[in-house]
Amino acid sequence: MTHTRNKTRTRTKRQSMRRALRRDVASTVGLLADDHDFAAMRRYRSFAFDDHPDYLHHVEGLLRGLSEQGGHTAVALFDPEDFAAFCTERGLDPDSSASRGRYTAEVAAAGAAVAYTGQPIDDLVPLLVNLSVRHATWQYATGLLGDLGGCTDCGEDLGRSAFERASQLLLALLAGAGPGTHHLVCSVPATEDQLLAVLHTTTRDASAPAELDPTEGAEFTTVLAVGIALGSPGGVVLRTSAPDAPDRLHGWRLHHGRLVPLTEGEVFSAYCTDADTGEPLSPEPGVQYCAGFDLGD
Repeated sequence: MTHTRNKTRTRTKRQSMRRALRRDVASTVGLLADDHDFAAMRRYRSFAFDDHPDYLHHVEGLLRGLSEQGGHTAVALFDPEDFAAFCTERGLDPDSSASRGRYTAEVAAAGAAVAYTGQPIDDLVPLLVNLSVRHATWQYATGLLGDLGGCTDCGEDLGRSAFERASQLLLALLAGAGPGTHHLVCSVPATEDQLLAVLHTTTRDASAPAELDPTEGAEFTTVLAVGIALGSPGGVVLRTSAPDAPDRLHGWRLHHGRLVPLTEGEVFSAYCTDADTGEPLSPEPGVQYCAGFDLGD
């Protein structure tokens, strides 16, 4: 009897230790966000689902179960086309759950994953898509800067020089914006795509530095650097919100690698004109359309 009790205690202790160890192991789940991507995966016999809503329901249940075990869980966007190229490049069988798991882990390791904190699947999907688009934009913009090489006259690294210049301009934008919550958008036409970067910051008071997510800051700076390096006709807009005050909108256009302030009328026109039809739009209530301020460049 004593021997049986000892064996039971030993087995219980081992199970408890395994559960404790399991909490230290991170999990990553690949998610097929839309019907098109889901349909592309159905050609693999090892992929068990045939209905996208049912698939999403099961993914949500899996995420909740992993969360209840106490470990960290991340979700990465699963791109079937990229997955197929990944398998071809590495000589893997795409019709394999092991290959899908390996691909998901590498996507997450590159930074394109959202931490699961109990979000409903309908909230998680747009977050994940947005992150993946941002990550792809950053990779593309970084590649463009890296391909610029050095100046033929002085040997200066053109990509690095443009990034340093963009960093200075971002600091000038944040310094001039003053206290408040700021929403900045940088848009730059590139060789194959329209690059877009968004940055959210908060400045508590004039003497405090702006608070921003370092990844968002790097993405914004990289896209602006591409515009500077390529001499693209892009631009930057800044929206500032503060308590008991109307929102302020400022704007700049990229011209020969400089951010040139827009006039108040140009800012108003940019925001109050339909981009597709050219028809005027009603001004947004509670918003001041302001000229861009000088950035000292």
